[in-house]
Amino acid sequence: MAQQKDKHPSVLRSIDWLTILFYLGLLTFGWVSVCGASYTYGETDIFSLDSRSGMQIVWIGTSIVLGLVILLLDNRFYDTFAYLIFAVLVLLLIATIFNPHTIKGSRSWLVLGPLRVQPAEFAKFATALALAKLMSTYGYDIKRWKDFAITLGFIFLPMICIVLQRETGSALVYLAFFLMLYREGMSGSLLFTGVAMVIYFVIGIRFADTMLLYTPTSVGKFVVLLLIQLFSGLMVFFYCGSKRDGVRIVSACLGITVVFLLFSLYVIPFDIVYVQLVTTALMIGYLLWQSVSTRVRNYLWIALFAIGSVAFFNGADYVLNNVLERHQRVRINVLLGLEEDLKGAGYNVHQSQIAIGSGGIEGKGFLNGTQTKLKYVPEQDTDFIFCTVGEEEGFVGSASVLLLFLALILRLIYLSERQPYRFGRVYGYSVLSIFLFHVFINVGMVLGLTPVIGIPLPFFSYGGSSLWGFTILLFIFLRIDASRHLTRT
Repeated sequence: MAQQKDKHPSVLRSIDWLTILFYLGLLTFGWVSVCGASYTYGETDIFSLDSRSGMQIVWIGTSIVLGLVILLLDNRFYDTFAYLIFAVLVLLLIATIFNPHTIKGSRSWLVLGPLRVQPAEFAKFATALALAKLMSTYGYDIKRWKDFAITLGFIFLPMICIVLQRETGSALVYLAFFLMLYREGMSGSLLFTGVAMVIYFVIGIRFADTMLLYTPTSVGKFVVLLLIQLFSGLMVFFYCGSKRDGVRIVSACLGITVVFLLFSLYVIPFDIVYVQLVTTALMIGYLLWQSVSTRVRNYLWIALFAIGSVAFFNGADYVLNNVLERHQRVRINVLLGLEEDLKGAGYNVHQSQIAIGSGGIEGKGFLNGTQTKLKYVPEQDTDFIFCTVGEEEGFVGSASVLLLFLALILRLIYLSERQPYRFGRVYGYSVLSIFLFHVFINVGMVLGLTPVIGIPLPFFSYGGSSLWGFTILLFIFLRIDASRHLTRT
């Protein structure tokens, strides 16, 4: 419950208008980009509802109206009904799994007559609200395993539903919530573990077939196992209060590796990976023994980290070749440089890079992009819309768009930090984490820096579901922030 202070300003006066200005600026840039991406030579009316640019105006207009409605609702509505909203969206996600309509190989759309809705876009704000509600509950402690497990349940439940819809890209967005969890006290070692897994996967797959010098040793396996040993030693150094043990582990692993590497080079060539596996097993045994003898639990966690790392590394190749869909596998191989498929999986990225590069510093001008007008880039008004910005507006326009996104994210950090209650702070960091993930991955895949996973660029990509979803996500936070002067009783 909440009561007003004596001189509490009205909602309209307390709304952060600077964020709304950023929002309107991104909508404007986005509409111009949709025009450039969907325009064809000879088209006379870009405002016609028969065109993509005309329909985008409808989506923008309805989004603004939706934002105003959200601002008019009582701020307590989002706290009170957070779990109910989450439950409804999860049920919609489950219903979508059995949807008979398949669009581009995905069952992520609910078709309601002429209207197509993607529940996964709306599940983001529902999940953010549910997490904010859970984590603001009295007695909640993220460092307590029971509470942390429930938190993970709220994140992974919609992820699993979306994966079952064959929409892996949208599911990966939910990993952005871990940035918020880190801000709220989640151990940095968990975040580090996630980063380490990505490093293992990239190096292990990329250099699996490259031999180390003149030995029959895979560079990928050699480097990954060495990193597991070094990471474990460094974690002992920082988290176990024993610098001596950390130095001892790192020195022993490096020493053994160097000795057997020289032996393989100059005496008898053999696969050093077998020695590394034995060394890693001995290191894990030592960590477990230290955990028992010193009763320092961190030794156990580090041992589990090493075991999990080895298991993940050995399972990565199996997942790539037997679990992922063929088109996903090819995309990863193209990104890692293992394949060059300019006519297949690498076609989108190659054409988008050509479009961006052809824009130069100042771009070719509005509606003058040749790559986009001739439709060389598939999905150029949705997932690959940033290439239109690069071609028509050049480096200056692209940099301006990225700076505008940066300004929005920095502003959201500021707004999140000034929240007097945990509910608002958790929701705010969830919002900015989702925006940051979308921008980083979308722009990265257009430039060929990240895998092509098919997620929209906020406020730019054509479509009503994504635009409504991002608008709801943002304006709920603006409404919560506008009520920060209220006191709870």
